[in-house]
Amino acid sequence: MKNLGNMLKQAQQMQQRMQEMQAELEQREVQGSAGGGMVVVTLNGKSELRGVKIDPSLLVQAEVEVLEDLIKAAHADAKARADREMADEMQKLTAGLPLPPGMKLPF
Repeated sequence: MKNLGNMLKQAQQMQQRMQEMQAELEQREVQGSAGGGMVVVTLNGKSELRGVKIDPSLLVQAEVEVLEDLIKAAHADAKARADREMADEMQKLTAGLPLPPGMKLPF
């Protein structure tokens, strides 16, 4: 029973650290780019769009489709970076915890 009590205490501590980490990650900003940096998208830790920068040379009527594609690609790049940061932080948080194989956090 002592082990169970310790595990519950560890789980509560980890839950608190997870909440703190999520709040911290929400404040971070991640940038993704496309077209060699001609389009840069900034997301926060919740993957909310915070900014878009477009090189003025792309603002040509004939290049609208290219610009649209670059914005989507930059957003995907930023989202992937934000997801990697979250996964890295979760791995740090759960390191050393005796979780059963295949069990992922948060529950």
